[in-house]
This record gives sequence, structure tokens and C-alpha cells, in this order.
Amino acid sequence: MRQIIFFSLAWFIITGSPTVNTRGIRVKTSREITTDTPIKTDNPITIFMCGDVMTGRGIDQILPHPSNPIIHEPYMRSAKGYVEIAEEVNGPILRPAGFSYIWGDALKELERVAPDLRMINLETSVTKSDDYWKGKSIHYRMQPDNIPCITSANIDYCSLANNHILDWGYSGLTETLETLKEVNVKIAGAGQNRKEAQTPAVMEVKGKGRVIVFSFGSVTSGITENWAALEDRAGVNLLKDLSDKTVRHIKEKVREVKQKGDIVVASIHWGSNWGYKIPCVQTEFAHKLIDYAGIDLIHGHSSHHVRPIEVYKEKPIIYGCGDFLNDYEGISGYEEFRDDLVLMYFVSMDPSTGSLVSMRMTPLQIKNFRLNRASKEDALWLRNTLNRECKKFGTGVELSTDNALTLQWD
Repeated sequence: MRQIIFFSLAWFIITGSPTVNTRGIRVKTSREITTDTPIKTDNPITIFMCGDVMTGRGIDQILPHPSNPIIHEPYMRSAKGYVEIAEEVNGPILRPAGFSYIWGDALKELERVAPDLRMINLETSVTKSDDYWKGKSIHYRMQPDNIPCITSANIDYCSLANNHILDWGYSGLTETLETLKEVNVKIAGAGQNRKEAQTPAVMEVKGKGRVIVFSFGSVTSGITENWAALEDRAGVNLLKDLSDKTVRHIKEKVREVKQKGDIVVASIHWGSNWGYKIPCVQTEFAHKLIDYAGIDLIHGHSSHHVRPIEVYKEKPIIYGCGDFLNDYEGISGYEEFRDDLVLMYFVSMDPSTGSLVSMRMTPLQIKNFRLNRASKEDALWLRNTLNRECKKFGTGVELSTDNALTLQWD
């Protein structure tokens, strides 16, 4: 393994404007983690990425404008029930909480790192619609007046190709799209028709280049084929399979927009919720996206916990970021996966080559529906888990003195 130079924490951020960032990026070597000595670089683009941000249901209920709490689940009839079981485990949760409350210590880290772009997978419908999807057992909904909980973290981009974006019907999807547009948050992966759902988000980082994000949902994550956007029907940008034909289709879409110096991201909602094994078909698909389709960075999500990271031909593949914000406190059954422990991924890419420069991850813990700095013990658990699971991909992580994880690769 070779030690990687990493940058002060940063992700795709465009503060104030969804297309421009004027802040510089500072760089440190691994031996200078605790110093403030800058190092000259080739001006990389740094992106903040995370997994599923599920601000509906229980989290929505603690925000200033909660939705109608009635839900249609086999074991819970009120979204307030998720707040109650969380409080039984970790004590009272402030209500109403401020819009920035849920981000907790992540906000300080984002401010410190000052990434160029910030991107998330927003796994909830943002709507007042009561038209829940019949036959589906779980429905996530956030009241549109609570959208400042997203903008309070200066999120630039939301991936929408996931298995909760249509929980409250086509009217719910329409309102979600309109609400995000009103607050100048870029989106991809869902739309009023196939063309709109397949259109990538194009974001310019001043003085550095462009970042282009395609969002895809896979049926392996539980997205029904009925949710696929068609020529004359709203829906998600759905991958029915991970075949060579699908790779060729993505290649065509990338060629339409990619220019020299662009970083192209494939944000993919795929795979099961639990378990560390990465199916061979996913690995092969990821490699082909890099080899043939012009993808530089794969942002995988759907799993409720962190999964391995691979660096293939100097291109990073995050197979599963894990959840980032959810209302799962008090829900038992998968404790061994520690879904309460999450990571902030700060990925620095060289726009001249499309190659990975560094990846640094900050461990946090979800508690009281808020992101809190992880303890040393929990950071060690994440380090050991990632090293165990990443070994087969030729990668690993080191825990630094400031409790952050730094990616290493062969």
C-alpha cells in the first residue's frame, strides 16, 4: 500500500450558488494532519458525498413543519412512533428542532473542509400529497416547508433515483422536483418523463472544471419497474439490468455531455440493504462504466451501512456509502452492522486526468436524530470493518490522530 496525500475535508460544495465556489482547497500530507501547512497541488476538485439522507417520517416529525403523521406500514401507523422508540433508546429529542439540527457536527466538518460540491442521495418524497403508493410497505415523506433542512447544509445536488422518491405518488414526485428547483438544488435521476430523468446535473467549479452527475436506480435496490420513467410518464432513471447493453446506453449519454477536464460521476442506488458481499455483476458493471462509458467516480448507495471501496485504474468506486441520516434508532435486528455509524466521504479528483488524488472519511454517529462525532472506539470499529472488507479490493484505511480515515490503495 502507498500512503496517499489527502486534502482538508471537502466534497462537491457550491455555497450560495449551485454552480460557483470561490473557496480554495488546502492540502496536507499524512504526517501533517495536525498542522496547517499548505502544500501545492494541481488544483483538484473535492467532493463531499454521503449515503442515504432520509429526512422523511420520524425526522420530519421533529422539524418545524411536520407532515400529517399517518403512515401505512404493517407495524407502525404514525410517524411519531419512530420518534418515540428513538427516545426510548437515547433520551428526549428536541421538538421542534431547528432546520440545521439534524446535521449536527457534520456542519463544522463541512465548514472546515470547504469542499467544492456537496452531494447526497435524498431518499424521501418532499410533498404534502396523501396519495401513497398502494402495496408498498414503507413510505417516506417530508413536508416541503421543511426543505431548509437540506439547504441549511448548503447541499448542491440530490440524487433522486431511489426506492422512496415515488412513495407518495406522481403528485408527490412533481412537488419534490418543484421544491428542489425553487431552492436551487441540482437533481438527476427522476423527472416528468424519461428524457428528464436521464438528464445529468452539470455543475461548474470556478477555476477548476465541471462535475457532471448521472443518477441511476437499479431494480436490485427494490425499485419496481413500474417506477421507470417512460417517454410520456414520470418516474426514475431505472437500470433494469447491469448488462453490456446498459453500459453502451450510458456511454452514449456520457459522450453527449463530457468535455475535456470534466469529472463524471455515476450515482447508483443498487444492491441489498444489509451485508458486505459485493456481487460480481456489480463489480463488473462498475469496471465497464470506467473502461467504456467514461465514468470517473462511482457513488454507490442503498445499503444501510458502509461497504467496501475500490480504486480501479485510479478511479474510485464506493460500493455502498451507507445511510447518513435516518430514523432507525430503536429498530432492532441488524445491530452487528452498526448502521448508526456513518461516514462523510471527501473525495479529491484531478480534473486533468479524472483520477483519484485522495479520499478522506470522517466518522459520525446518528443519535437523537442528529449527527455526532464518533468516539475513538467507534472510529476503530469502522477502520477494522473497512480494512476487512476492502482487502479483497486492494484498498484499506488508516485512522489518523484527528479520528479521520484516509484511504490507501495499491
